Amino acid sequence: MSEPIFSDDEKLLLRHVLDGIIPPSDDGKLPGAGELGLVRFIEDMIRQHPDTKPAIAQGLSTIDAFARARTDQPLRALSPAKKQEVLTAHGETDPGFVPTLMFHAYIGYYQHPRVIEGLDLPPRPPHPKGYEMAPNDLSLLEPVRKRGKAYRES
Repeated sequence: MSEPIFSDDEKLLLRHVLDGIIPPSDDGKLPGAGELGLVRFIEDMIRQHPDTKPAIAQGLSTIDAFARARTDQPLRALSPAKKQEVLTAHGETDPGFVPTLMFHAYIGYYQHPRVIEGLDLPPRPPHPKGYEMAPNDLSLLEPVRKRGKAYRES
């Protein structure tokens, strides 16, 4: 098992930040990104792209303090609208955090089966169903085939 990227407190904070970036829908059909469990997706993404960790870790280390300074409450206690307001204001002071996290949150969110179902989309890759593909034209390979072998058989 791999080493955790975030502490339990950071995971809880990240969950609330993710819900601020993609909040649950008013009708309850779509969950928020934090509620969906994208914290694990973000950790897996950081393992694959370690260069993203500094921006996200730095942002997490300052966002709760920023929320407290701005509203006298921790981020987790804020309404969705206030979370959005704090994230927007924080993004102006730390331009790497929210966009980096948002990009990866969108990737994980819109792949998740609950979101696909909530959007009434068929659970399949978007391509090739629904698109006609032209038959392959392999005639461009003819000059290569005429050259013969360019290697020795062993």
